[in-house]
Amino acid sequence: MTPIVLTVSGRVTRAGVPGLCAELEALLSTADTEVTVVECDVGGIVRPDLAAVEALARLSLVARRSGARRLRLRGTPPELRLLLDLVGLDEVVGLAEQEGVRGARGPGVSGRPEPLRHRPPPGPIRSGTDHHPVRPEDPGPLSPPRASCP
Repeated sequence: MTPIVLTVSGRVTRAGVPGLCAELEALLSTADTEVTVVECDVGGIVRPDLAAVEALARLSLVARRSGARRLRLRGTPPELRLLLDLVGLDEVVGLAEQEGVRGARGPGVSGRPEPLRHRPPPGPIRSGTDHHPVRPEDPGPLSPPRASCP
C-alpha cells in the first residue's frame, strides 16, 4: 500500500487553490482505496497566510469526500501552525496529531491562549474638536441606544 503524498510549497494564493485540489483529486483517483490518510508536506510554504489556511481546509474536504480519507500535515512551519490553531482548523487537518504537538501541550490543553481577565484602562481619548480627555467613566453626550435589528 503506497501512501498518498501531496507537497505544497512556495507562496499559496487563493487563485492556486483549485489547482491544488485538482492535483489531490488526480492523486486520489489513482491511489489504493485502502489508504485512509493523505500526507501533505507543507514544509516548503513561504509566508503562510489565510490563503494557505483556506487551501488546506479545501484539501481536507477533497480528501474526506474521496472516501473517508483524512489529511495529515507534516513539516508544518510554526507560523502556519499558529494560524491553523487560531482559526480552529488544527485538528481538522491533522495538525494536533503530528510531531508531538498534543503531547507537548499536555492532556486536555488546547494550546489556545487564555482569555484576558483584566484589561488596563485606555489612555485619554480626544473627542470632537475640544481636545479634552474623555475617560470611560465620563462618556459625555451619547446618542440614545438604537433599536436592535431583528
